[in-house]
Amino acid sequence: MKTPKDYDCVKMMRDIRDKVNAEIVQLDSAQIVEYFRKKSEEFERKYGQVTKTHLP
Repeated sequence: MKTPKDYDCVKMMRDIRDKVNAEIVQLDSAQIVEYFRKKSEEFERKYGQVTKTHLP
């Protein structure tokens, strides 16, 4: 017997992936790298968790 879910992880993952793809579809490779660098820094500021190794 299945219990009702409050959320669907797979649907959430697909929604997030589709949102990011829509935001970067028109960007070139350098702009995509900058996009993810900026989003990573925003995440670190918001949640205080390091998401990458800091390379020079």
